[in-house]
Amino acid sequence: MEPQGAKRGAGEMKDGATGGPPKWTRPAPSLPTDASLYAGPFPFYRRPSELGCFSLDSERRYHGDSRALRYFAPPPAHGSAPDFDLREGYPERYRPRDEETQEGLDHLLRWLLEHRGQLEGGPGWLAGAVVTWRGHLTKLLTTPYELREGWQLAASRLQGTLYLSEVETPAARAQRLAHPPFLRELMYMGYKFEQYMCADTPGGSPDPSGEVNTNVAFCSVLRSQLGTHPLLFSGEVDCTDPKAPSTQPPACYVELKTSKEMHSPGQWRSFYRHKLLKWWAQSFLPGVPRVVAGFRDPEGSVRSLRTFPTMEMFELIRADREGWNPSVCMNFCAAFLSFAQSTVTQDDPRLVHLFSWEPGGPVTVSIHHDAPYAFLPTWYVDAVTQDFPSPAKTPCPGN
Repeated sequence: MEPQGAKRGAGEMKDGATGGPPKWTRPAPSLPTDASLYAGPFPFYRRPSELGCFSLDSERRYHGDSRALRYFAPPPAHGSAPDFDLREGYPERYRPRDEETQEGLDHLLRWLLEHRGQLEGGPGWLAGAVVTWRGHLTKLLTTPYELREGWQLAASRLQGTLYLSEVETPAARAQRLAHPPFLRELMYMGYKFEQYMCADTPGGSPDPSGEVNTNVAFCSVLRSQLGTHPLLFSGEVDCTDPKAPSTQPPACYVELKTSKEMHSPGQWRSFYRHKLLKWWAQSFLPGVPRVVAGFRDPEGSVRSLRTFPTMEMFELIRADREGWNPSVCMNFCAAFLSFAQSTVTQDDPRLVHLFSWEPGGPVTVSIHHDAPYAFLPTWYVDAVTQDFPSPAKTPCPGN
């Protein structure tokens, strides 16, 4: 879909403030985000296919294998209601990741260096692709309906490939540093739920007595295409279901979520309008077929479970005139990718176009060189530009 209403300025602006010859510059480009501009047919989106995976260990070290993958192990479907105490172990068994360390795309780039020689389509395909994290694309999908949190995405082009990496906004940093204790505990509870629902081996039993260490992660690397834009992105996967109808990733993956219990139609309506939108976007992009949610009581114990098939989520909001629409989300994302591709034309890893957005306004662009916004590490730039040989590919389950 064409980015409807994308503005670059029809005229030119005269600037004679220097006292010298007049300078002619074009107004800075911008992209509107109003949901009404992106209504229309659902754009082409290629079914995501997994290219590989990698793991991050308890010290956040990279491993090009599936060692951090966990296995879905829910309680018996017809047994008694769950009673998962999500506060158990907090804070003494909580080891959160150091959020001051800005990792950028580094882990994904390391995987890409190891496997770029085996990509279908070779260097030519990668030269036309967008490389990023799934979470960054999720923020783009939800932008037309987001009312509170803005974002910034840094973009650089290297050997034709467009790389997108999120930059923490000043508001997000202030909020993170001011994290009240209850928010920190709420984050813990989400990870604790995963302990109750996952085992370390297929057919094993969950062990919720261990440490909750958010450094550990299993990440899937996927290939897709939105409109005319080839995509290579990675996202963290909560677990795989060894009993799934298809054991081929990503069809076997399961996303785990928690939410407070709902007791009224109004609470469910708000849940469908806001939280379910983010769950849908996060799961639809990588092709994860379902979200299993644990609903917690005010004391922090999960009392019920509910499965939300990703492809059926929209049906829960379709009749709500103030609800979200998947076509709008995907059309806006496609429009942003077109906007970014046409804006970032210079092949220079030290040149950064910073796309910024705040709710109620358009996406704007500013241009920067080097620190603090340049994000492609020297080791990656050197390896790509000098065409170092790639190590052998490490296989993943299902590949």
